[in-house]
Amino acid sequence: MNFKHILVAGLLLSGSMLSGSTWAADEVVENPVTEEGIVKVEWQDPKSFRDVKASSDIQSRFENRTFKELTKNLNKEAAKILKPNQKLEMVVTDLDLAGDVRPTFGATMNDLRVIKDVYPPRITFSYKVTEGEHVIIVGDEKLTDLGFMHSIHKANNKTNRYENALLTSWLKETIKPKI
Repeated sequence: MNFKHILVAGLLLSGSMLSGSTWAADEVVENPVTEEGIVKVEWQDPKSFRDVKASSDIQSRFENRTFKELTKNLNKEAAKILKPNQKLEMVVTDLDLAGDVRPTFGATMNDLRVIKDVYPPRITFSYKVTEGEHVIIVGDEKLTDLGFMHSIHKANNKTNRYENALLTSWLKETIKPKI
């Protein structure tokens, strides 16, 4: 058996392994729901979101990680504002992460997310705050932070820092006064 046959056999074997259980666990959920503590978020039709593009990961994994991280931060901040027995439920209908994904045309293995003032974070959602079985606050929001590059969060190196700051500000400025 010559080298070409071994190489082809290896490629076929590795391709069949990739199509196995590793990728089956990465199935796309149409409207994923993330829950953390007192926060529950439904991400309605993420394929139609303006910009939740992965630059260096499998798209569905990137979305899942992003949604979980945003929900986790929302829970952390909502726990500081909401009273005991209150919960926040959201249905996100659009998300536009800060920056824009640009191809590198082979210069690197991955595309790059370029963060500039002209690509602010945006999120559109409906929400309700419940206390037990009673709805105490309900509304719709379309948030954008045009000054995101000039905020204190710029020094923070955490992922989704601009989106987290946008949602934290909304909690403090809109929800906290109504509670």
